[in-house]
Amino acid sequence: MKTRVAYLSPDLQEAINFESELDPLFDVNHFDNPRYFLQSLEKGDQYDIIIDAASLGSPLGINLLRTVKERFLRSIPVIWLAEDLVSPTLQRMLMTAGVSDVFYRKPDMEKLKTRMKYLALSKYEEVTTPIENIYQYKYPVGKRIFDVVVASTALFFLSPLMLLIVILIKLESKGPAFYYSYRVGTGYKIFKFWKFRSMRQDADKLLDSMKDLNQYHQPTRTSPEDLFSICSTCSDMGSECGNKLIDEHGKIICEKQYIQSKKSKTGAAFIKIANDPRITKLGMFLRNTSLDELPQLFNVLKGDMSIVGNRPLPVYEAERITTDQYAARFIAPAGITGLWQVSKRGKGTMSEAERKALDIEYAQKFSLKKDLYILLKTLPALFQKENV
Repeated sequence: MKTRVAYLSPDLQEAINFESELDPLFDVNHFDNPRYFLQSLEKGDQYDIIIDAASLGSPLGINLLRTVKERFLRSIPVIWLAEDLVSPTLQRMLMTAGVSDVFYRKPDMEKLKTRMKYLALSKYEEVTTPIENIYQYKYPVGKRIFDVVVASTALFFLSPLMLLIVILIKLESKGPAFYYSYRVGTGYKIFKFWKFRSMRQDADKLLDSMKDLNQYHQPTRTSPEDLFSICSTCSDMGSECGNKLIDEHGKIICEKQYIQSKKSKTGAAFIKIANDPRITKLGMFLRNTSLDELPQLFNVLKGDMSIVGNRPLPVYEAERITTDQYAARFIAPAGITGLWQVSKRGKGTMSEAERKALDIEYAQKFSLKKDLYILLKTLPALFQKENV
């Protein structure tokens, strides 16, 4: 009887190539859409091994594995097939999501085949080591107690103010008083992030047309002459460009230069727009005083967030910084306020690199003492100098 393998990857040819390298005893089923994979499991299809070859933030990535682990296959081995080196930080995230092994595509292929054969001939319950108790994203007990006490007390005293804000929002513009978006928090877990609505209802639809206003945006300085001349790398080596491509305009371009130009078009990881025209008049006041953040106290009580931590990121921002270098920021609790907010928030001078560095610093050194220090500095930071 064949061993059934679920191969998760957006690339069909990659799955075909992978199956061609395996023994006939494996039956590889390729899924390029998380919905199809979940539907297959719901129908009762059984898989002996799951191999995930997608990126961490992909729809086929870590959050799909977390869903599968919780709903279906707690004891089935899950193998993460990585393109690049996976740091200990990323490994902890993957293990928490249910991954039991990490292999690399090229150097580890023979090891992977050996491991798959072993799994195929063994009883999974006996060979799969329980990892839930080894890698956990749990806040210190003292921090959790502090969060619950502070959030509960704040909600009790601020409830009249919150009711007034709801009434004013409803009077100013049509639409709900509360707004939620999906954010990525501790351990790359996605949750509903609540705020008072401070923007027009169609704000999300207008975002793509406004990316040039992003304070983290670095404008490209590539001129037509730069694109179609010898690239700087090849010029420094004193040679012609070796690998030449034809771009969409029919012009010759160096492959190295083309790759670099594509990277420059991806934009900044974070988005923050000064004097954002999508914000309502009341919304501007709520943002400048950070009153729009008050509903996140409910997120704290629920356990999605902490009072102090790294800001939970929108999914599109989180996907851009799930690299080996910056994944450490997801080890920290997701917070209402944090280190970068009290450092340079509202001054418009913080670079993307500085913000990432502050997030990682907090993740590596957070403590109750540091949280109290950040809270004491939060009040003056609430009244910003710029509308960002």
